[in-house]
Amino acid sequence: MSKYNILILGASYGSLLASKILFGGHSIRLVCLPAEADLINSEGFRVRIPVRGRSEPVELDSRRLPGRVSAISAADVDPREFDIVGLAMQEPQYGSPGVRELLKAIAMSRVPCISIMNMPPLPYMRRIRGVNSELLKPAYTAPAVWDEFDPVTITLCSPDPQAIRPPDEKVNVLQVTLPTNFKVARFDGEKGNEVLRQLEQDIDDARLDTREGRIELPVKLRFYDSKFVPLAKWAMLMAGNYRCITEDGMRTAREAVYSDLEASRSIYDFVLDVCVSIGASRDELVSFEKYAAAAHDLSRPASAARALNNGAPNIERADKLVQLVAAQRGMSHPILEEIVTLVDRRLEANRKSKSAAA
Repeated sequence: MSKYNILILGASYGSLLASKILFGGHSIRLVCLPAEADLINSEGFRVRIPVRGRSEPVELDSRRLPGRVSAISAADVDPREFDIVGLAMQEPQYGSPGVRELLKAIAMSRVPCISIMNMPPLPYMRRIRGVNSELLKPAYTAPAVWDEFDPVTITLCSPDPQAIRPPDEKVNVLQVTLPTNFKVARFDGEKGNEVLRQLEQDIDDARLDTREGRIELPVKLRFYDSKFVPLAKWAMLMAGNYRCITEDGMRTAREAVYSDLEASRSIYDFVLDVCVSIGASRDELVSFEKYAAAAHDLSRPASAARALNNGAPNIERADKLVQLVAAQRGMSHPILEEIVTLVDRRLEANRKSKSAAA
């Protein structure tokens, strides 16, 4: 089997997928900040994953896995050296200096890209017939960074597994809090699909040697023919993640879902209806009951809420993206409108505060 050279932008969440890919013996380059790169190059990274039936999570140390990993800054990357690229940063980061230029080089190289974001990149939305991607640009921090991409070269992977960086640990440590699967849609071009199928098989075959014997690990990569499967995450984001944001603070995702279960069901089912209206079938989406069961374990505020609380001037606007897609289908929901209005208001307050401080 082939051994691939894989580039992943983003060493935090990206290290989770990287830890699984390394079992296949592939080589991975992580693009990250200089301090992170130095740490990873000297100590590797560690990912802790809970495994059913074990009281403590298992720890994956990148230095002890079959593949090789190294870290690098954005300025030092030649994307033509890689077989596939993973985009694992949050959407606002792609417009930042250095990353913007690298993204353009990736687009021009035509290397297949798998986006691991809550926000589907604009060229991915261009793959969906009946959706006018030009009207979606207000949801993106820097929509122009996606202009050079051919939609054939980009696909979407739903970042369903949840993970955090423990606050009392070094930045090369990641703790998985919800060990679900990555769901990736096929490329329109076959070159990238060959890579995805092998990575899926490698991750399925992976076993970790422990004192009790070789064990199978959760967090798989699942390959789907349908471009709509990763969009199942939209309903989860609207019912949980973005409802973690409150007028003056934040709450956990579990609280967001269970404080008013019928409201959560209403907005969740509405977003499923939006997905169906643009071509998805209901059997490739996730039911509210299954999501609500998983939400019991979501004991932290979502990253968007934490970023807002920390004064971020930009966050991923999946809420606005869903609103704009729905509007193209003549659809709206009062809870979604409230979410978008609240996020707009809190972002504006953060920007004013940052401007005043400057």
